[in-house]
Amino acid sequence: MPRGDKSAYSAKQRRQAEHIEESEKKEGRTSKTAARIAWATVNKRTGGAAKKK
Repeated sequence: MPRGDKSAYSAKQRRQAEHIEESEKKEGRTSKTAARIAWATVNKRTGGAAKKK
């Protein structure tokens, strides 16, 4: 899996990242910065990508 690949994340984690990214954009951040902050926050809250069993 290449760096930046989000396929290992669950649907819930993707939704969380979308909502965080939207709120960061409303605060005036660029798209790239908002996405970085969103995924960093999701990783912090959930412990990273969902583990495949």
